[in-house]
Amino acid sequence: MTDRTFDDRRADDVVELLRSASEIMRSHPGRRGAVDWIPARGRLLATGDLHDNPMHFQKVVELARLDADPDHHVVLQELIHGERTMNGVDLSYRMLTKVAKLLLDHPGQVHPLLANHELAQMAGHSVSKGGGCMTTRFHEGLDYVFGEDAEAVFEVLRDFILAMPLAARTEHGIFCSHSLPGPAMMSRFDLDVLDRDLADDDYEALVGSAWMMVWGRGHTAEQMDAIADRWGVSIFLLGHAFVENGIEIGGPRTILMNTDHERGAVLPIDLDGPPPTVESAMFSVLPLSAVGSAP
Repeated sequence: MTDRTFDDRRADDVVELLRSASEIMRSHPGRRGAVDWIPARGRLLATGDLHDNPMHFQKVVELARLDADPDHHVVLQELIHGERTMNGVDLSYRMLTKVAKLLLDHPGQVHPLLANHELAQMAGHSVSKGGGCMTTRFHEGLDYVFGEDAEAVFEVLRDFILAMPLAARTEHGIFCSHSLPGPAMMSRFDLDVLDRDLADDDYEALVGSAWMMVWGRGHTAEQMDAIADRWGVSIFLLGHAFVENGIEIGGPRTILMNTDHERGAVLPIDLDGPPPTVESAMFSVLPLSAVGSAP
């Protein structure tokens, strides 16, 4: 791949790219356990669920301005399983390659978080978005593009997903994750999961702490306060919810975000000052419909 143009239809290119990007995710200096730590300086662009929206991804990359400063960071989540298909199959593996290329170009600045759709694809669990099993359609897409090499491509895609952190957080308490365990899960959830490398059991449906982290819903203010106190969090930025206007306050410490649909939004945060409150952060929201794309 080093001596020719990358082609996301060539199995060898995709395998090499994703292997390199997986190593960067696991080994960059900010990675500690299952968390990407971001210094309290520069700028963070937080996003919600992306679901293979290439136009919005391009806008996110432009807004992140990663080339401008090594202390500019972008958090990405829920990359695959969009509404658009080709010949009835899902080709959203291509979004993973876009993110992998961004990781290689900006190691330590790009933070793709594990989300429930990636975990479902990796583990072979059925998941739906607008009808039909998306994990099946994803595999059909790999078969359509790569033929007999589809399994080799999936294995490296699986490892790319396994390399994703559960969260990205700043040193002063801004915490980004796809979701958090639901209240009924807390008695089974390992609150120390962020401090260690993830094990196979963590991904197990219903009982694994990584599974609970990306599938939880219905959080209460009391629960969020308890988690925040334990983890030293000032504000949670989460996805895993349909937010009609792209972004909304989900509780005294919580902002919920979508970046995939027509009202999708992102949240830029200046990291040089104190962490924002949920109310003050809302003044910085950028609706992607108001952002032009470069020609």
